[in-house]
Amino acid sequence: MTETEKLTTHTSEDDVRNETILIWVNGALKPRAEATVSVYDSGFLLGDGVWEGLRLYDGKWAFLSDHMDRLFEAAKAIDLDIGMDRAGVIAALEEVRRANGMETDAHARLMVTRGTKIRPFQHPSLSRSGPTMVIIAEHSRPRLPRPVRLATVPQIRGLPMSQDPKLNSHSKLNCVLAAVAAEKAGADEGLMLDVHGFVNTTNACNFFIVRKGEVWTSTGDYCMNGITRQKVIDLCRANDIPVYERNYSLVDAYGADEAFLTGTFGAQTPVGDIDGRTIGTGELGPMTERIRELYKALVAKDVA
Repeated sequence: MTETEKLTTHTSEDDVRNETILIWVNGALKPRAEATVSVYDSGFLLGDGVWEGLRLYDGKWAFLSDHMDRLFEAAKAIDLDIGMDRAGVIAALEEVRRANGMETDAHARLMVTRGTKIRPFQHPSLSRSGPTMVIIAEHSRPRLPRPVRLATVPQIRGLPMSQDPKLNSHSKLNCVLAAVAAEKAGADEGLMLDVHGFVNTTNACNFFIVRKGEVWTSTGDYCMNGITRQKVIDLCRANDIPVYERNYSLVDAYGADEAFLTGTFGAQTPVGDIDGRTIGTGELGPMTERIRELYKALVAKDVA
């Protein structure tokens, strides 16, 4: 990958093993080419479902309990019966891991939809068969040769009565359009504001800045309920790093000493510039590096 090639926060090394992975579809392991769902599936038709992204370290899914909490809470919020308990979901994840011989540097996307409909319309009563659960686990080692570039986009993180941004729902068009706008602006990812014009998240990750030794992130009122985000906040508090969940503007972000993104896939990803303004030195900053090391130690403790 050259300096001018396109990056995303999910850029990873190519791995030929992913061509022959087995994918879990409603209790059956299927080769990649045969892993399909119905065109009448509510997830395909309407984006009606919830999902989780999990990262594998040393044979264990990191922060598995947190991910299960979020999955089942989201399913309850949209009145979706997952069809199995936590132990069943965890057993399915383990089946996928073992079947693909995965030990580390793997990422799983676990998706649950309301199931197959009898007609292609939105009312949930039309989903008569389901739910549908799919688990895709891929060998993936993040590869980011430089800090990412952000562009502020017109799409916002909206009010919870329209579509609560805390939900990991299949309905991601707002974020897709934010990514499109960022790409059109020559950036890697879109920086999204909230309904009041304060800095919130990117289209795929939570967002942090560092100013004068303090770590800032959004209030959490309009952002994704990020597990890595919360782990970073907790680590800062446990290690005497001043951290604030607060409203702040683009002016604050442009003048930051450092900025970074958080997410299950990339952990902590440094940001080099926002809207053409270089952030700090434009490289990985000392606070981001320190948080990275604290996070690595936390992951190691969790999967030990």
